[in-house]
Amino acid sequence: MLKKIKIKNSEVEQLSNASMYPFPKYITMLINQINQTAQGTRPKVVGQMSELIQEFDGQTLEEWIEWYNERQPNAVEAATEKIYDQFVKQKEAMMLIDKDLIREWVKDLVYTKTFCGLRVQQAIISFIAGKLGKSWRLANKEEEAKGIDGYIGNTPVQIKSATYKMENHLNEVIDVPIIYYEKKKDGLNIEFNEFEIV
Repeated sequence: MLKKIKIKNSEVEQLSNASMYPFPKYITMLINQINQTAQGTRPKVVGQMSELIQEFDGQTLEEWIEWYNERQPNAVEAATEKIYDQFVKQKEAMMLIDKDLIREWVKDLVYTKTFCGLRVQQAIISFIAGKLGKSWRLANKEEEAKGIDGYIGNTPVQIKSATYKMENHLNEVIDVPIIYYEKKKDGLNIEFNEFEIV
């Protein structure tokens, strides 16, 4: 007889994400963000964790700590140093932030980056459409809500900076062709798969 059991999210979190360390509010989020820049927990620093955990044949957290430290004796300290160095840099930058600087950042995002970003999208979509001999248009509000920036012919596309490929977007699923661009002094470098655009 097939039996179905539900494990509540809170139980899964408790069972799979237990921590020996009582972190204050916001701290893990901040350290995670600092680590994204520092790259302190990349495989070259701490080892390929997905492979290491498969090799581990123990059962307890204490066994895992001992086993891991035998194989990666300097990893925790190396990761700590990389992240701490980045923290010091970001802390110095944080000291420069005040309400006026935040206002300038918001204005830059809302005015400059939004306007220029839309113009870049339009330039890229119309340029590629012209090269492929197809019509084009920018997305409407409903389409934008689905992650579509515009259409080339009948194909919905999304425009992303080339840096997007290197960033961490764990929960983001994009179901349309992506056109990548990189700003250069003399223009834009564009990368896309023309076979995806029909």
